[in-house]
Amino acid sequence: MLPLGARTYLRDGITKWLRGWQRNGWLTSEKKPVKNADLWQRLSAACARHQIEWRWVRGHAGDPGNERADALANQGVAQARYRVS
Repeated sequence: MLPLGARTYLRDGITKWLRGWQRNGWLTSEKKPVKNADLWQRLSAACARHQIEWRWVRGHAGDPGNERADALANQGVAQARYRVS
């Protein structure tokens, strides 16, 4: 599981900071390069193709969508490990 700071970074990045980063040429408010800008750009492009409502839910608390996302993530990790071995 991601630490709390990482979870809030992702949520805040997509809901609060992304438009500013884009407007500022992928620089933070401190004029430093945005970390993982390539991943943020890919996420932004993917989001542009969909209508998304971002909601924070507590992990492993029975939310069906969260449980499904967790299962898919674990499946992806297992497949990646199998391919590397």
